[in-house]
Amino acid sequence: MSPRPYRLGKRQEGVDETRGRILEAARSLLEGDGYAEFTVDTVAREADVSRATVYYQFGSKTGLMEALFDDLAVRGRMTDLAGAFQEPDPLAALDRFIAIFVRFYASDRILLRRLRGLAAVDLDFARGIRGRDERRRKGLTVLLGRMAAEHGRPRENDLERALDVLHTLTSFETFDNLARPGRKAAEVVEIVAELARTELGLAPLPGTPGPGSG
Repeated sequence: MSPRPYRLGKRQEGVDETRGRILEAARSLLEGDGYAEFTVDTVAREADVSRATVYYQFGSKTGLMEALFDDLAVRGRMTDLAGAFQEPDPLAALDRFIAIFVRFYASDRILLRRLRGLAAVDLDFARGIRGRDERRRKGLTVLLGRMAAEHGRPRENDLERALDVLHTLTSFETFDNLARPGRKAAEVVEIVAELARTELGLAPLPGTPGPGSG
């Protein structure tokens, strides 16, 4: 039997290991004191690989950022988000949507805060953050459309305002302000869910489901 498949498998393992090491190096730099000096070169040195290896793995600094954002999403279990849209009741779906994002923000709060801070001065970070914020807005658009159809709220004239408010309520910045010392993530979920329903003019549901409910 030809050893070629085995060699290819080992080669792929090496590629995956190198990719993982580079992502860990990127995380380490962003979580450390020198995060403001984050570059492809500093990531390469931290990972003990060449600059060319980083570009080979990710294509560009933007590609590295996208991979880092994706890695954060997997670690923060954002893959559960699809389940929120399968909830038959749009209000329950919104509760779950909120809970999943709060859990994600809480999973690596310092790193997310650093990434958003760097977005103010670095276009690569800004594009990554903006793209993900836009996906969250599109998700809320779907949920609000279902609520309007099933509950008559928000009304058509109020839809844009409601979308802006809910987009703000489900942002990292809102979470970061509400999640003060001593306040649990579940309490933040409850506050955001209550504010969302107040904006929509809908009565609160009894209890607030956690991210794993449903």
